[in-house]
Amino acid sequence: TYLIHYLSIKIIINMNEPGEDELTIPRAAMNKMIKEVLPNIRVANEARELILNCCTEFIHLLSSEANEICNQQQKKTISADHVLNALEKLGFGDYVCKAEEVLKDCKEVIAKRKKHSTRLENLGIPEEELLRQQQELFAKAREEQLAVEAQQWQQLQAEAQRLALQNQYQDQGSYDDENEED
Repeated sequence: TYLIHYLSIKIIINMNEPGEDELTIPRAAMNKMIKEVLPNIRVANEARELILNCCTEFIHLLSSEANEICNQQQKKTISADHVLNALEKLGFGDYVCKAEEVLKDCKEVIAKRKKHSTRLENLGIPEEELLRQQQELFAKAREEQLAVEAQQWQQLQAEAQRLALQNQYQDQGSYDDENEED
C-alpha cells in the first residue's frame, strides 16, 4: 500500500509534466483494457489518464528494479526471472504466479508461430514444386557461372598467345638487329 500511495503521489505531481522522451502505454490499448475489466462502468477521461500514468509508472519502477537485479547478477540482458524477482522485491509477490502463467502462455504462442509459419502455405505452391524450382535456379546459376569462367579462361588463353607472339616478334626483331650489325 505504501508503494501504491507513493506511485499515486508521484504520478499526480508528474501528470502535467510528461518528459519529451517518456514512453507510455498506447491509449487505445489502455481503453480496451479498461472496457474489458469494467464493461458496465463509464470511466471519466481524467480517471483513464490517471490509470494510464499509474501503469506507466509501475512499468518504469518494475523495469528499473529488474535492471538493478540484472546488474547485480552481472548480466547484460533483463530476463523474465529478473522481472519476477523484481515483483517479489517490490512487494508484489501475489502477482508472480499470474505473471508466470502469462509468461508460459506467451512462450506457447511464440512456439506455435514458429512451428506454424504460413509463408510457404500462403504461396499456394506445393513444397515439392518449390524444391524443384529451387534446384532449377541452382542449376541455372551453376551453368551461368561455368560460362563466365569459360569465357574468362578463353580470354586468358588469348592474352597469353598474344603475349607469346609479341615476345616472339620482339626476340626475332632483336635477333635481326644483331645480325645487321655484324
